[in-house]
Amino acid sequence: MRVLAIGAHAGDMDLTCGAVLAQHVLSHDEVTIAHLTLGEKGHPTMPVADYAIQKRDEAQGFATAIGAHVRFFSYHDAELPATGPVVDEVVDLIRELKPQIVVTHWKHSIHPDHANTHQVVEQALFYASLKTYERPAPSHFVPFVYYADNWEDSAGFEPQVFVEIQPDAYERWLQGVSHYAYARGETSHFPFIAYYNALMVVRGAPRGFPMAQAFMVPDGDLHRKMSLLGTGY
Repeated sequence: MRVLAIGAHAGDMDLTCGAVLAQHVLSHDEVTIAHLTLGEKGHPTMPVADYAIQKRDEAQGFATAIGAHVRFFSYHDAELPATGPVVDEVVDLIRELKPQIVVTHWKHSIHPDHANTHQVVEQALFYASLKTYERPAPSHFVPFVYYADNWEDSAGFEPQVFVEIQPDAYERWLQGVSHYAYARGETSHFPFIAYYNALMVVRGAPRGFPMAQAFMVPDGDLHRKMSLLGTGY
């Protein structure tokens, strides 16, 4: 299968669903991580232009570590629009890659870029599927859509899908995310790795998994637990 994860900032999808993405790579699926912005305004001391270069390198390092592809958009941190040309750019990416699975942010967030990304992706998924919506590539419908489990997007988030994380995928995720300054505690005092490690245990334990990453799904989809996205048992 082809999996496309679309995040507001470089590091968002890597952190929140990166272990699942690594698991898909290990299952010989094609994974692409798209970053609408670099998140270049998130360092307390580094100049924005310098951190932008670093964040791009960090995102590439993560993708290489788990075996994924990476795409970068040209929008700026804290300035991502919810409508406009960005929607067509995401439409074009969806039609180019033809993923069966798209992962993105839940709609409620303390960060406007995250909420706007959700809105952009929802619009793009709709327009990408319309044969009458004219763009360079033909239409493509994405059958599986998931929203990642992010502490900044927790308002109204209801975990509904639970993907068991295998040890080799976890190790790839841990190696990949270590490329990011935030994971090393250089951008804030928030313990990102400790938090998401604990969250994987919390999401997995009630389902009989040692570790899991959780997702929300569009209205009307079923609650289930999985070994990979787009599957179920």
